Amino acid sequence: MTNRFLLTPMSLDQPTPELRRLRREGWSINEPDPVRDAALQRRIAAVNEPIARFTEEAARAGDRPVCLTGDCCAAIGALTGLQRAGVEPTLLWLDAHGDFNTPATTPSGYLGGMPLAMLTGRGDLEILDALRAHIIDDDAVVLYDARDLDPLEREALAASRVTHVTSIDALDSFDFGRGPVHVHLDPDVLNPLDAPAMAYPAPGGPDLAVLSRVLSRLAGRGVAITSVTLTTWAVDRDGSGGTEAAVWQLLESLLGERIR
Repeated sequence: MTNRFLLTPMSLDQPTPELRRLRREGWSINEPDPVRDAALQRRIAAVNEPIARFTEEAARAGDRPVCLTGDCCAAIGALTGLQRAGVEPTLLWLDAHGDFNTPATTPSGYLGGMPLAMLTGRGDLEILDALRAHIIDDDAVVLYDARDLDPLEREALAASRVTHVTSIDALDSFDFGRGPVHVHLDPDVLNPLDAPAMAYPAPGGPDLAVLSRVLSRLAGRGVAITSVTLTTWAVDRDGSGGTEAAVWQLLESLLGERIR
């Protein structure tokens, strides 16, 4: 399967020009037209519409779309594109956080902490409505780690049918079946000792070597990884380049392709 890459140098609806240097030869870049005088959700949907189109086109061609951007809402665009292409995957969400907040549970109001809740039909669905996306059943979602949950978010997750995997060994042996799998990777899932340059670091988590081996084995044991979204790190805080190297290692392990 050919990997096709799209870089969106944005965080939610805001341009993030420092992400542009991550672009590699042959990668596409998402430069959405700015949407003004609209609610934040509509502006985020406008950023995600090109992600949806790219993902749909790549999936229809039999390629694997890999979308990189500055926040986790990009997974909404990618899942929308898969739906348009007739692909209904299991969603594997790798993150130190649950991204399962809603306006009723969030302490911060940050929309970047809500996309998994939105995708499963919770909270404000304006982004999904704007993209004409349909919600994903809880039973089709596997959330790994999510060690840093807000109190009401934790309650909502516990009351859901989302499979919450907290052990790296359990993830390594999890049966994803033979159907397609979309992997959403937020590298803050890593232990910050291995990747400190994160916007929202959380203590604990798997180390780089262990998670790399587990991701590499996913494809090796026949898991059909049909698409990937990757949230980037705080590139402006990564003076040594160590976090960038760690994230590329994770992505390379998942895709079986050298990025650096």
